[in-house]
Amino acid sequence: MPELNPKTAAYADKLRVRVCGICIKNDKLLLVRHGSTVGNTAFWAPPGGGLQYGETMQACLKREILEETGLEVKVERFLFVNEFLQPPLHAIEFFFEANVTGGALKTGADPEAAEGGQLIEHVQWLTIKELQAIPFPDKHRALQLLLCFDDLLGLKHHFIPT
Repeated sequence: MPELNPKTAAYADKLRVRVCGICIKNDKLLLVRHGSTVGNTAFWAPPGGGLQYGETMQACLKREILEETGLEVKVERFLFVNEFLQPPLHAIEFFFEANVTGGALKTGADPEAAEGGQLIEHVQWLTIKELQAIPFPDKHRALQLLLCFDDLLGLKHHFIPT
């Protein structure tokens, strides 16, 4: 079994509910590069994070995107569900389309993690060609086989099987 990055230990051996945003602007997708998780050197994924008790999915997504990227968004339509299962990490992820309404792009942080324990390394808008150049293990499964960003927007109400 590949080695788990100690910075992800707080998320291990439990089921998490996550809410993630697909933000496309000027033919680029907003992505967050995290440090290694399990068996990769980095992990590129759409911004998002854990749903807190009593929080709506829309409120969670707005909060997470602001924390991770410095951008304010309007949450649009529900797109798809993904089960992320790479032991010892397990999450059910709800993806929504989101449009930027304000803020300034910056590399944010997870408030739950201490300064030396941050997983977020960088945020960036990437073209489809830049995204395709990232090795498969280093990007979220929903991004691995994309030919165009419309593929993400057309997955509405689908569950991506493992």
